Amino acid sequence: MGLFDFFNKANKESKETLDKGLEKTKEGFFSKITRSLVGKSKVDDEYLDELEEILISSDVGVETTLKIISRLEKRIEQDKYINADELHQILKSEIKELLAENDNAHVNFKFTEEAPKPYVIMVVGVNGVGKTTTIGKLSNRFKNSGLKVMLGAADTFRAAAVDQLKIWASRVDVDITYKDMGSDPAAVAFSALQEAVAKNADVCIIDTAGRLHNKINLMNELSKIKRVMDKVIPGAPHEVLLVLDGSTGQNAFEQAKQFSEATEINALAITKLDGTAKGGVVIGISDQLKVPVKYIGVGEGVDDLQLFDKDTFIDSLFN
Repeated sequence: MGLFDFFNKANKESKETLDKGLEKTKEGFFSKITRSLVGKSKVDDEYLDELEEILISSDVGVETTLKIISRLEKRIEQDKYINADELHQILKSEIKELLAENDNAHVNFKFTEEAPKPYVIMVVGVNGVGKTTTIGKLSNRFKNSGLKVMLGAADTFRAAAVDQLKIWASRVDVDITYKDMGSDPAAVAFSALQEAVAKNADVCIIDTAGRLHNKINLMNELSKIKRVMDKVIPGAPHEVLLVLDGSTGQNAFEQAKQFSEATEINALAITKLDGTAKGGVVIGISDQLKVPVKYIGVGEGVDDLQLFDKDTFIDSLFN
């Protein structure tokens, strides 16, 4: 079985969960688009201006919005005449293509005999975005698929972070490595990887501090953790997963930019989409960072973390 094949199976079984989780975004964002099309026999400049305003106000982001509008204008010029119904389908198509441009191998990673073992995931993100909860939910998914999981509590700057991760480890019954508060985070990561190798774990997930005193400290700390992990397992971490709170809209953009400057991000997890009308942020962040969205959180339940599928996501939004 591919390391993430079970996610794909779960996604098919949880389409209703996705639809329900995106209800607020549908009502706030895409219902505006649908209403703006009512009664229009053709798409003109006035409508494109209105669409631009809707996209920007829905946290898709200015740069991404202008890119979408530009693509639509080219299609309209090419096809000469497009009515409202046709635009609906073209808009879906263009957004899907935009997201597809940011796919990479990590999204479709397959666990095979030749794959790195353990597969090491370093998780980054500010406090409060659902980082530790995301790690817990990922661990649960991996464990339920029959994979052996090891956690490393390298956010030693907050006692609550270590305690929360220990609770998750106990809840989903996976191993965890931790040290006293104030310990060297890199030392925790080093020990976690050593133990993962010794116990023949399939996946090792390392939590990191959400914020240090300044960006330089954060950059240095994350770089140190990565160097130490590479000494234990060459090439580790195989994935640097940035967790963002989708409900914060433009603040999520800023967080994403800061962390992308601090370390090399190659995957995104966007949480709390069920509690916001700002689901458009998924489109903008992926486009602007040129990093693929890998997971989305659409509920509080332990099984409500889904492997992101752009076609299913966009179809659900436009449904």
